[in-house]
Amino acid sequence: MFDMSAQASIAVTRITDALRSGTPSDVASLLADMSPGDIAHLISSSPPTTRDEIWELLDHDQEADVLNELPDDIRNNFLAELQPEAVAELIVQLDDDDVADILHELPQADTDRILDSLTEYDRERFETVLGYPDDVAGGLMSTDTLTIRADLTMDVVLRYLRRHTRLPENTDSLIVVNRDDKYVGLLPVRTLLVSDPNTSVREMMKTEREPLDAMTSADEVARRFERNDWISAPVVDPKGKLIGRITIDDVVDVIREQADHSLAVMAGLGDGDAFTPVLSTAPQRAIWLAINLATAILAASVIGLFQDTIEKLVALAVLMPIVASMGGIAGTQSLTVLIRAMAMGQINDRTEIWLVRREIFVSLINGLLWAGVIAVIASYWFGDIRLGIIIAFAIVINLVTAGIAGASLPLLLDRLNIDPALAGGVVLTTITDVVGFFAFLGLAAYFYG
Repeated sequence: MFDMSAQASIAVTRITDALRSGTPSDVASLLADMSPGDIAHLISSSPPTTRDEIWELLDHDQEADVLNELPDDIRNNFLAELQPEAVAELIVQLDDDDVADILHELPQADTDRILDSLTEYDRERFETVLGYPDDVAGGLMSTDTLTIRADLTMDVVLRYLRRHTRLPENTDSLIVVNRDDKYVGLLPVRTLLVSDPNTSVREMMKTEREPLDAMTSADEVARRFERNDWISAPVVDPKGKLIGRITIDDVVDVIREQADHSLAVMAGLGDGDAFTPVLSTAPQRAIWLAINLATAILAASVIGLFQDTIEKLVALAVLMPIVASMGGIAGTQSLTVLIRAMAMGQINDRTEIWLVRREIFVSLINGLLWAGVIAVIASYWFGDIRLGIIIAFAIVINLVTAGIAGASLPLLLDRLNIDPALAGGVVLTTITDVVGFFAFLGLAAYFYG
C-alpha cells in the first residue's frame, strides 16, 4: 500500500532535484501540494542557503502554517528578516498559543513592535497568553474555547454549534461555565450527540475532571495528559475563572522539545540544529571540551601521585582503564534511571530514598560479580594473584561509588536548579575516574610499596 510518508519522501526528492537543476517554478508547484509539516521538515533538513530558497518560493498563504511548524531557532532566523508589520500579518492567522511560542522567542523590543502592529482585539488575545511564561499551562493554552451554561438543553447546544462555521481544533468536549465564567465541568461531544435533546447540560456534564491551574508546569501538564489520555484540558486562573484550554498537539510539542533539549545538552551541543554554521557550532562545543579537559587533568593528577608505583609495575597502566570504564558505565546507568524518573514525575521524598538505596545495592552486586571475573583474568594475564585481588577491590569500591554518585547527583543538581542532563554526566565521569584511579593505584602502592 502506498502511504503518505512515501509520497512526502518522493516530493522532497523532487524538490531537491529541482533546486539543483535551477527550476524554481517546478519547486513552487511541488511546495503548493505539500503539507506545512512536510515543508517545515524539508526546510529544517536543508543547509541554510537552501532553506532561504525554499522559503522565498512558498505561497504567501502557506507561510504562517509553515512558520508554526519550524523549530524555534530556524523560525527566528526567518522572522529576523521581516518587518514587524509583516510578522503581525503572519501571526494573526495562527492560534494564540502558537503566537505566544513565537513571540516568547523574540527580543522584547521586537515583540512590542509586533503587538503594536496588531488590531486591539488580536493584541488583547495574544497578551493574555503572553502574560504567562512559555513553560507553564498559561503559556501553552489557547483562548479559542467553546463554552456553554449548565441550564441549557442539548437541543439548544446543538443549535448553538451549528451557527459556527468552524470549531476549534481538537474539540472533544465543550466547557461548562457559570455566569462569572468560572469552570463548572465538561460536556463530551460524544455525549451531546447521543443524548435526548430535551436533557439539560447539568444532567450530562462531567464534573470530576479538575482543570489545570495556569501556573502548572509544562512537565506536569504533559504527565497529566499522558496519564489520563486527554485530548484537551481547560485552564483556569487562581480564582477558578476559565481563561483557555490546552490541546494534545501542544503537549506533543512540549514532549518533543524536551527530548531534543535533553539529548543535545547531555552531549554539550546546545540547542542548535544539525545545519548550524561552523562559526556558531565550534564555540558551543569548545566550552564543553574545555570543561572535559579540566576534569581530565584532575583525573590525570591523581595518576601522577602514583607515578613511581606505575613505573615499577607496568601492569597497572594496562588495567587502569578497566577500573575507570566500569565505574563510568555503572554510574551512567544509575544517572539515567534517576533523570528518567524525574522527567516522569516519579520522584518524591519517599521514592528518592528508595531509588538511591536500590542503585547502591545493584552496584554492589554487580561490583562483586565483575570484581571476581576481572580478578581471575588479571591474575592469569599477569601471573600475579595480588594484582587480581587489588583490581577486584578497586572495582567494588568504584562501582559502589558510581551507584551512589549516579543516583544522588540528579537530586542534588535539581535542588541547586541545575539541569541534571546538562551537568550530571561531566561531574559523574570526574568522580568515577578520580575514585577509580585513587582506589586502584592507592591499593597497589600499599601492597607493592
